Amino acid sequence: MKRSSLFLASVALCLGAGAARAQEQTSMAFVVNAASDFWKLAEAGVQAAQAEMPDYDMQFRYPAQGTAAGQNQLMDDLVASGVDAIMISSVDPGNSIDAFNRIAAQIPLFTTDSDAPQSNRIAYLGSSNTAAGIQAGEIAVAAMPQGGRCMGFVGFLGADNAVERIAGFRQAVEGSGIELVDVRGDDVDFARARSNVDDVLAAMPDIDCMVGFYSYNPPKIYEALQAAGQLGEITVIGFDEDPITLGAVREGSFAGTVVQDPYQWGYQGMHLMAAYLGGDTSGVPEDGLIIVPTVIINQSNVDAFEAQLRERLGG
Repeated sequence: MKRSSLFLASVALCLGAGAARAQEQTSMAFVVNAASDFWKLAEAGVQAAQAEMPDYDMQFRYPAQGTAAGQNQLMDDLVASGVDAIMISSVDPGNSIDAFNRIAAQIPLFTTDSDAPQSNRIAYLGSSNTAAGIQAGEIAVAAMPQGGRCMGFVGFLGADNAVERIAGFRQAVEGSGIELVDVRGDDVDFARARSNVDDVLAAMPDIDCMVGFYSYNPPKIYEALQAAGQLGEITVIGFDEDPITLGAVREGSFAGTVVQDPYQWGYQGMHLMAAYLGGDTSGVPEDGLIIVPTVIINQSNVDAFEAQLRERLGG
């Protein structure tokens, strides 16, 4: 009986020590803006960083709703649970400054994908959305040497990444005879994203170019054009690497797409936060901007790009 009691006490002691180690483990979270296949690559990057740094607890989190309020609640919950640093893709950075500053006063806060430079975030790691928009405009100029009228489609019209991509596109096509007539927002509602394209096809027959500024917009453009029998008749410029988008580039239905590197956002983001929490701030530049370049994908390089994607996703 005495020997059994000693054994149970020993087991309890070991379990307690394990729980203490788990509580002491540095925890970091990557918070995205909405549920989308686009974020699978960022999650793969976080997982790769986790494999290299097993002593850290790394979380990849989707908000219950793709709203600023939903993100802010998730960040509050993460801080309350003991997370030591957060990297976030903000839905609405302009209206989230107070919430971001509240979080930043408690733990280090970093941004990705869509920056909040007016907040007290430590740094932004992601694309230059202006540069990406310029690249999209360059695709349009090469595909439409005679000019044309374009309609844009995007998720959050007010998000910095959308505003900057649209401005970059307009900058690139200036003087080319190409006009971005308007941009329709959908608030990451996929049904609305599709209906926006259908509405333009019905009401604006003079539109001969479409630009999908968020990852799911080009596939919705593809669906609508295919249903209307107009696939290949309207020039389409995409963003990101949805399989439908890449397939359309391969078959020539899309002129091209501008791809970001969310895998590196997740991978580098975890390493950056781990170093910062350890007292190493050398990875944070003076301007607080860590830019991961974007790339134009067209028929000449789409196969090589897809091979890289499969490798990163483990398939």
